[in-house]
Amino acid sequence: MDVKDIEAVSSICCASFSYSIAHTLSEEGKETFANIAANNAFLGRMKGDNLMLVSENDKKIEGIIELKEGRHIAMLFISPERQKKGIGRKLLSSALKHAKVDTVTVSASLSSIPAYEKYGFECKGEAKESAGLVYQPMEIKLNGAKQTIK
Repeated sequence: MDVKDIEAVSSICCASFSYSIAHTLSEEGKETFANIAANNAFLGRMKGDNLMLVSENDKKIEGIIELKEGRHIAMLFISPERQKKGIGRKLLSSALKHAKVDTVTVSASLSSIPAYEKYGFECKGEAKESAGLVYQPMEIKLNGAKQTIK
C-alpha cells in the first residue's frame, strides 16, 4: 500500500463496515471505527511497524489487510461488491507470510467469525467490547513454512 492509496482504502473500509457491521453496533462503536479508518489514522499506522497490503483489479483497489507488528490482523476489508471472490483469502495468505510470530491473532467482528474460521482461525475466549466495538478474539497457529490459507 502506498500513501496515494489511503483515500481509496479508507473508503473501502468504511463501505464494507457500513454494509456488514455498522448496524450491529452502538453510535460509539461506529465513531470508533470511523476514527480507526480515517485517512490520517492509516497514514500514522503506515509509519509504524504495520504491513498494509492491497488487492487491485484493473488498477482499482478492492481490498486491504493490515498486519500489526507482524502478529495481529488489524484490518481486513473487501469492497462489498467484490466480497466472496477469494480476495480476503489471498490478502490473508500474503500477509501471513510476513508474520513474525507462530500465532497470529485477530479481533474479529461477530459477522466475520465464519470467514475467519474458514481460513483456519479459532475462537479464543468470549466476545468482548472496546470503545463500542464488539469483537471475538481469534488466532491461527502457523507452521514453520508459513502456511497457505485454505
